[in-house]
Amino acid sequence: MLAKVHSGAVYGVDAYPVEIEVNEGRGDPQTVIVGLPDAAVKESKDRVQTAIVNSGYEMPMGRLTINLAPADVKKEGPIFDLPMALGILATLSMVPQENLADCALIGELALSGKVRRVRGALPITMAMKRAGRKIMIVPQENADEAAVVDGIKIYPVANLREAADIIGSVARPSPFTINVEKTFESTSTCDDDFADVKGQEQAKRAVEVAVAGGHNLLMLGAPGTGKTMLAKRIASILPLMTPEEALETTKIHSIAGVLAPHQALVTHRPFRSPHHTVSDAGLLGGGAHPMPGEVSLAHHGVLFLDELPEFHRNVLEVLRQPLEDGKVTISRAAASLTFPCRFMLVAAMNPCPCGYHGDRKRECRCTPLQIRNYRNKISGPLLDRIDIHIEVPSVGYHELSGLSSGEPSATIRERVISARKIQKERFHGRKIHCNAGMHSKDMTKFCHLKDDAQSILKMAIGELHFSARAYDRILKVSRTIADLAASDQIESEHISEAIQYRTLDRQFWI
Repeated sequence: MLAKVHSGAVYGVDAYPVEIEVNEGRGDPQTVIVGLPDAAVKESKDRVQTAIVNSGYEMPMGRLTINLAPADVKKEGPIFDLPMALGILATLSMVPQENLADCALIGELALSGKVRRVRGALPITMAMKRAGRKIMIVPQENADEAAVVDGIKIYPVANLREAADIIGSVARPSPFTINVEKTFESTSTCDDDFADVKGQEQAKRAVEVAVAGGHNLLMLGAPGTGKTMLAKRIASILPLMTPEEALETTKIHSIAGVLAPHQALVTHRPFRSPHHTVSDAGLLGGGAHPMPGEVSLAHHGVLFLDELPEFHRNVLEVLRQPLEDGKVTISRAAASLTFPCRFMLVAAMNPCPCGYHGDRKRECRCTPLQIRNYRNKISGPLLDRIDIHIEVPSVGYHELSGLSSGEPSATIRERVISARKIQKERFHGRKIHCNAGMHSKDMTKFCHLKDDAQSILKMAIGELHFSARAYDRILKVSRTIADLAASDQIESEHISEAIQYRTLDRQFWI
């Protein structure tokens, strides 16, 4: 007897339908899985058989052949456990086959019959909706993310018997639903606040400009000056995610398996801070079965690289293309996958190995050769792709001991949101969300300089020998500074401040 069950599998950041055919035939009792299964899928037969028996059902006495179609695409993971088990029960008429036509199932089975959560529930549910399925049966811990998709009924199950009861029931219970708007409203505020930062007014201003325009930022200073403290508080001034951004980001986190149980959406902009020992595959993504890396997990958020020169040089160099294109392509012999990775890069580093080169209070112990080798770990092309470079100086006693607190994050965030609104109207109808994403023709159209501003920029380019890419970065940053000032044109003070944020690479690297 033949039974068909519908499921899905992840491919990149999307998913595709998988049809599971289960046939009971004559022969010795054994189970054969075909359709390019990997080791985890092959092991499913033992989990499924034990779960069926422990759930109070009987296994067929003949030969079982399970085909996963399309047969020319490799199937991975334990996601097909639950649909295979329901297909086997359907061959024994323990569940009605006609009820399986509009249903899709995903889930890993424990030996007891319990249904465990899986990765990629959100993109698979979206693929099942496109395929015309009306009902989606998922593990309980995946129900919230699956319920984000409108137009398909979500039924969470705790074990195999519950799934069989839902399939066989004439009067099903009410499907699981969530209020997406309420999910955004319940987003908690960030615990870290810029009011906690003593002094560093220039650095805080640079951070505000970087966030307002989505610009990449490099902070350079001695240990203990507050670089990491500033970086961790960037999340408190970022604008809220739009529903479209939240859905894109949640899909990536769902595929990577980093969503918390019962989490519906990623409503906070991600803040990823990988250790400096991360590999290029861990940063960009990859592996035998390509998975999203840290740059993709930081999509629509912040990627913070602390102690930048401590990262392997080959790891830093692979960041060049993602910073430019906003996506990373992983090519393998069998397929080529593309993951989105439009993020704001924030990096921090010391000026030398000991950290005190140029410090007024402590003497540097490094030799010139050590300093040069340390700085050469950051290549010029990578540095050119970082829009803003700032020096974070040491904080004096009077600033540290002062009772007055700095400007709160809520106030800074209001200015950031106002600047982002201007940019949203400027790029309406296009896939550009902030000034950092402008192309050459956009800068020609929107970066109008007054005569005195043009003179300042011309003089700076001639004396400081900025590259063409650095010139573009200066224009983009000055446009953001003008937006913060609600100015249509870029004036001399805007261009001067933007040039100030590009002097560190010339001061330390030439």
